[in-house]
Amino acid sequence: MIRELKKNIYAVGVQDWDRRLFDELIPLPHGTSYNSYLIKGSQKTALVDSVDPAKYDELLANLAEHDVKNIDYLVCNHAEQDHSGSIGFLTEKFPQAVVVTNEKCQGFLMDLLRIPVGRFRAVKDGETLSLGDKTVEFILAPWVHWPETMFSYLREDQILFSGDFLGSHLATTDIFACNDTVLEGAKRYYAEIMMPFRPSIVKHLQKLDTMDIELIAPTHGPVYKKPFYIVDAYKDWSSENARNEVVIPWVSMHGSTEAMVKHLTEALVKKGIAVKPFNLTKTDIGELATSLVDAATVILATSTALVGPHPQGLYAAALVGALRPKTKFLGIIGSYGWGSKAVETIKSLLANLKAEVLEPVYIKGAPRKEDFEALDKLADAIFEKHKSLGLL
Repeated sequence: MIRELKKNIYAVGVQDWDRRLFDELIPLPHGTSYNSYLIKGSQKTALVDSVDPAKYDELLANLAEHDVKNIDYLVCNHAEQDHSGSIGFLTEKFPQAVVVTNEKCQGFLMDLLRIPVGRFRAVKDGETLSLGDKTVEFILAPWVHWPETMFSYLREDQILFSGDFLGSHLATTDIFACNDTVLEGAKRYYAEIMMPFRPSIVKHLQKLDTMDIELIAPTHGPVYKKPFYIVDAYKDWSSENARNEVVIPWVSMHGSTEAMVKHLTEALVKKGIAVKPFNLTKTDIGELATSLVDAATVILATSTALVGPHPQGLYAAALVGALRPKTKFLGIIGSYGWGSKAVETIKSLLANLKAEVLEPVYIKGAPRKEDFEALDKLADAIFEKHKSLGLL
């Protein structure tokens, strides 16, 4: 399916309606897309990004439908194979095509796809490529979300081809979709992929403030006719502004930790604090990641298995540590039977977060009156912490 963005500029990528897992890790409830953009200049033709190699035939069909017989430049903004994986095939299909990317990305493509060095043109930050009546400017944007990423900006048409940045895992026939579903998908995508790189995100958003942009065309999800719609959302998500929310990922083997979670949840709600509990045996990890974007506090609740955290609790702690949300306060609650090093293990996984660790409530056996009182004190502490930040 081909969609026109502007005169002589087309979206020729592929919708993947049925894909439900990305990187063997990330759930895709709405599928995804691999966006590829064809730019026809008065003298040269460029293809910005390609598609996952499993969808190469569909990309070729889209190009054939548009009677594309020649491509001069294959622009690669990001080396990850869902975008670059078809470039090797395209260099065979269009033997005169030059792969245009930055030096670091060139090295990645040579390693990942075995494209020979002679097929490349390496560009530097701010360098341009003329297609005749159209000019592509290249903007290095490392760590959104790999070290080699860049943007391509079509000057005359004011289109930013942003790579993975500002994208969303969402298959749709509406190339210009702009609604709550898109924004929710973009937030989930930010949480799962971009959030660990918040400092880089902030820096690159500042670059966009200096540019005239009419369209933002990412490599996943719809194109934005209203750039501020997604840019302002990213500014909010990547800021230090947290919300009056507590996220509680939890797992309970015999009911003790579950009883603690229920008690703490009720105590927090009574104090006017929004609580989002996630049963880790049933939770969509993407939903959990999304909830971490804004929450001021995260409480990890886990039973003990063989002295350490339950594997689901261990995974949740590793996930929080890896995603590095703006969370201000961290807590650990749970129970054990005969011994536990769960608290120490979880703390080690969260060491790179800039968050204050609250006093753990980790108990032996089923919770008693004094244990519930300790949870009430934890709720009091969270209330005071949120109040100190002006969240209440």
